[in-house]
Amino acid sequence: MAIQGIDLPFIWSVIIAFGLMMYVIMDGFDLGLGILFPFISDADERDVMMNTVAPVWDGNETWLVLGGAALYGAFPLAYSVVLEALYLPLVLMLAGLIFRGVAFEFRFKAHPRKRHIWDKSFIGGSLVATFFQGVVIGTYIAGIPVVDRQFAGGPLDWLAPFPLFCGLALIVAYALLGSTWLLVKTEDMLESRMRHFSRPLAYLLLLAIVVICVWTPSQHREIAALWFGGDHRVLFGLIALGAVAAMAGLQRSLRRRHSHLPFIWTLGLIFLGFLALAVSVWPKIVPPYIDIWQASSPPTSQLFALIGTLFILPIVLTYTVWSYYVFRGKVRVGDGYH
Repeated sequence: MAIQGIDLPFIWSVIIAFGLMMYVIMDGFDLGLGILFPFISDADERDVMMNTVAPVWDGNETWLVLGGAALYGAFPLAYSVVLEALYLPLVLMLAGLIFRGVAFEFRFKAHPRKRHIWDKSFIGGSLVATFFQGVVIGTYIAGIPVVDRQFAGGPLDWLAPFPLFCGLALIVAYALLGSTWLLVKTEDMLESRMRHFSRPLAYLLLLAIVVICVWTPSQHREIAALWFGGDHRVLFGLIALGAVAAMAGLQRSLRRRHSHLPFIWTLGLIFLGFLALAVSVWPKIVPPYIDIWQASSPPTSQLFALIGTLFILPIVLTYTVWSYYVFRGKVRVGDGYH
């Protein structure tokens, strides 16, 4: 489905992948704060943690909206199949995001004696949203059964060992993103605690990556063929080497007490994992049955939506960069944005 040599489905798949990657990275450390909340008991330090993302957290979820809307507009068949297959985990994920968002705002207004209620809501919402995001990713990797262009599985297909493990792995990944983010944004005891948490979290994430890398090809012949044969073998080898280098760089920067480098190395790890996932399923948008060209909407619809997207996307990127630039620097006790 190309218009005068333009492969619109390919362009839209890149836009969707970019939007989802931006969401995972930017909302990942935001959710990671909620995952780390139970390990910090001091009220002032919890306020500092919240204030590191207070000016930007709601803008981070713009990327999730972009990915979902683009999937609906550019690949309606994939949207219908994926939504039906993952209806329950997606609803639970959105419920977690709602609870977290409400708690984020309400805890600053609550009486100190009742603030623990909203803290628990923030923790629970972050854990639930993260876990079910991982479940969605795991189910997507495992494959969605399709017959006659319709979902052919059951409502609880996602309730399987591999997706559930991916949910736990994503909790570890987001917790590491959150802890290294706080190295950038905090100081004194809170920064020291996050440095203490980051090293074991990095090792846990490494273990989770190894398990997934062994589990995935052993269960799926198509992915095994991509990883260990043909032209993709070199690419996956480079991704694996990059992941090892990023993990080594992360541990070295933690030992040397850098403030920014651990977060940058962690972003590199997350990006490499996302790249490996994208290459593993490409060009399937509903693996293993439907590719991007089979699922795409009419070319005129894709072109019309693409014009608007290419107009608005630079504005969103500019706003995002500017907001992080304006609110750069360390956050201290007493600072606030509410």
